Amino acid sequence: MDKSWLHAYQELVRISEEPRVKDTTALQHRSFRHLLVATVGGFAGYVLLLPVLPLWAVTGGAGEVAAGATNAVFMLVTVLTQLGMPWLLKHIDHRVAFASGTMLIGLPTPLYALSSDLWLLLGVSSMRGVGFGLLTVTGAALVVELVPAAQRGRAAGLYGLSVGLPNVLFLPAGVWLTQQIGFGPLFWIAGALPVAATAAVLGMSRVRAKPAQRSGTSAFPLALLPSWIVMTAAAVAAGGLTAFLPLAVAGSVAPAALMAFGASAMLGRWAAGQLGDRLGQHRVLVPAVLLAGLGTGLLAVAAWGADPLALLGAAAFGAGFGAVQNITLVVMFERTESGPASTAWNIAYDAGQGLGAIGFGALVTLSGYPTTFAVAAILITICIPLTTARRRRS
Repeated sequence: MDKSWLHAYQELVRISEEPRVKDTTALQHRSFRHLLVATVGGFAGYVLLLPVLPLWAVTGGAGEVAAGATNAVFMLVTVLTQLGMPWLLKHIDHRVAFASGTMLIGLPTPLYALSSDLWLLLGVSSMRGVGFGLLTVTGAALVVELVPAAQRGRAAGLYGLSVGLPNVLFLPAGVWLTQQIGFGPLFWIAGALPVAATAAVLGMSRVRAKPAQRSGTSAFPLALLPSWIVMTAAAVAAGGLTAFLPLAVAGSVAPAALMAFGASAMLGRWAAGQLGDRLGQHRVLVPAVLLAGLGTGLLAVAAWGADPLALLGAAAFGAGFGAVQNITLVVMFERTESGPASTAWNIAYDAGQGLGAIGFGALVTLSGYPTTFAVAAILITICIPLTTARRRRS
């Protein structure tokens, strides 16, 4: 019997009883702390507008499909930008790439206030998508460059907290703020946050690709494929959950379930970072995938009419999804250079979320919500054999 669950639980208890985690000097280094601060600000400007832009487009007369295109174009440009990041990070200081990302997310944002016409919204979203592509890949790559290999799990977990915190705080705040202060002032706030975060980059050490990273390695080595598939499958389920859970369960339950998902994903990512450095990443990945599959299965039952199970299912899936994020990122870093690894992981996450929203919509139309969530649970669970692949880069 696989005793990964037992080992993980025992280690988590031991960690909670320790007075302080040892050997955290690198995690307390100024450059790493500045990276976390800059990441919070950059993601805050992105998350704040996720539910707001479609609303702004609708006020200009756009239909739901066209309104949704504001976010779809943003993510498409993000993924296209990410494809070029391995080359870019070999040639420029990582701080320049990161700062360019936060500036491109922030500076164009107030232009949204000029008009709610769709052509303007799509143009500004495209510019911001370039910035988000720079931010996501460079931020993850800096985790590798700024800390020793033995601390990457914990570092990635803390980085995950800096990414997850804006999702928990600012995702529900966007719509509320539009009701309090209006769209225009909110666009200025959403633009100012990433621009202000750029100042934190000045406190980071200069980071360039090492000579070994300039040797012409493949942009997406095959060694990344198992972890990439696992991450993509989990992201597909997450994209479908965030898009369709409010329609699949009672309206009184859905907001709490989405909040449980966001909070547990953030905590799951942090816990996986703590456990992965001590137990080994692969020993934590199996229970993480199982937990994500179990949570999605519970959501399928909830969609049949057992609405209260949506809270438990969303929390379980969130914890598993957060852990899968952290572990697959660290495993990819073990198998290739930081630029290609970060690019592959971010594409798995972003493309998976988009495919999940589209795929869930098509499957729901054909078979309903319970079957759709059940298929997602199966998709995640069949990835378990891929979690045992242990090949490392040469």
